[in-house]
Amino acid sequence: MNQQSVRNPSVVIIGAGMTGILMTIKLREAGITDITILEKKHNIGGTWRENRYPGVACDVPAHMYTYSFEPNAEWSNRFAHGDEIQEYFERVGRKYGVTEKVRFNEAVVSSLYDNGKWTVETSKGDTLVADFLIGATGILHHPAFPDIKGLETFNGKMFHTAQWDESVDLSGKRVGVIGTGSTAAQVIPELTKVAKKVSVFQRTPQWIFPLPNKAFDEKQKQAWRDNPNKMHRLRKWYTRGLEHIFSKAVTGHKLQHAFVDFMCKRNLNKSIKDPVLREKLRPDYTVGCKRLIINSTFYDGIQKPNADLVTEGIERIEERGVITKDGNLHELDVLVVSTGFQPFNFMRPMEMRGKDGLHINEAWGRKVQAYRSVLLPNFPNFFLMLGPNTPIGNFSVIAMSEVQTNYVLKLIDLWRQKKIDTIEAKQEALVSFNQYLKAGMKGTAWVGGCQSWYLDGDGDPAMWPYTWKRWVTEMDQPNVNDLVMEAARPNAVSAPDTSSETAPNTADEKLEEAAIVS
Repeated sequence: MNQQSVRNPSVVIIGAGMTGILMTIKLREAGITDITILEKKHNIGGTWRENRYPGVACDVPAHMYTYSFEPNAEWSNRFAHGDEIQEYFERVGRKYGVTEKVRFNEAVVSSLYDNGKWTVETSKGDTLVADFLIGATGILHHPAFPDIKGLETFNGKMFHTAQWDESVDLSGKRVGVIGTGSTAAQVIPELTKVAKKVSVFQRTPQWIFPLPNKAFDEKQKQAWRDNPNKMHRLRKWYTRGLEHIFSKAVTGHKLQHAFVDFMCKRNLNKSIKDPVLREKLRPDYTVGCKRLIINSTFYDGIQKPNADLVTEGIERIEERGVITKDGNLHELDVLVVSTGFQPFNFMRPMEMRGKDGLHINEAWGRKVQAYRSVLLPNFPNFFLMLGPNTPIGNFSVIAMSEVQTNYVLKLIDLWRQKKIDTIEAKQEALVSFNQYLKAGMKGTAWVGGCQSWYLDGDGDPAMWPYTWKRWVTEMDQPNVNDLVMEAARPNAVSAPDTSSETAPNTADEKLEEAAIVS
């Protein structure tokens, strides 16, 4: 592309986490320079900046949890600790000049679309006008608190794991933990090392896949520094394993599911010695229905003498602690809430209006949906990164963001070449795409009889029900028949209104042919 003959769009990115950093780097590589990143907090890093609880780590192998263009030889463990991941993103941000572009402590208050432009109001009272708006807010950044009677009456210290209070000394304290998900599985073993007693209030047990958190010594790190190809091969090996074992296990592939099922059940049976405790920890739903926990410390932690697994259910909370449904009072000094996030908020609660003043809450009034997880009808030139039905599962969200970023850049290129001014998904394409998703859910583990944060208000999993390879293939080229593309000329028209298809076109030429040339 001749950079002198193309337009340079103005782009506003909401969020400076993993995806915001990536998008900024790739936009710059494409020659786009008018970029503003708005970050509501004081630093980049997103979820890894926020989550500082003891034991915080990524449950995706570290050498896979990196940008494909920026390998890292310095990981200390197979599953990197949170502080190392945060350091990695900060280092990448500095190296690629992203940090200097970020406006910190400046949240988006409203974003309004009108006549091909987005007007963005910030918490500092500034107004920005942009050609494209990109939501890189992530999905796990609004902590969810349980709806338990009396929660606000507790007299001790209480905080969410995503809002960890480092000023609280837990030594010798009676600590309660509500929740047993991925975060709780990491933090509970750490609490048992310092607290007098740790009471774990379990509503639903979890399946845990055993994979040791191998440590990497200096000799191994130096080998990677000397030969980056070794890191590349390791990344490919991990990717292949997650793609062909874990991802297929939850999307209806019987052989892979049987293997993961066997490993999880074997792990429980071998790890927990007390048969009563073992049955309390045994889920009654399909392996993979909830997000599979990859952990090698929880079972040891919950068997410590100062750990108590409480399964009677919480009746209410009072000043002194938690009262369970059997009438017992569990007296506590500290209460830790580990009940996850609001996964369907995305860029909300900011005010957002598309064409004709359509509010995002109206567009999502019945169901939170996005075409190809990225595009919304009636919200032109807006791209939602890691939107609903992005194939999260037990895969690397960095890999997902890289695939979506390439998809978005191909659409922006049409604007730059003056072939279109606006682009959005057709309503019928959104409907067709979600029918395609629903048809694929029937054989997946996510409909295996459990309640999980994967499920929306209708009980539909907001996941990708097919293979990782299929998703990558279908995201390779935008299907222009599913898009409304208004031409760069006064009397704009839409792309031909043909029937929506979910299978992608495979050549750049098809994308260009369907765009209305000015």
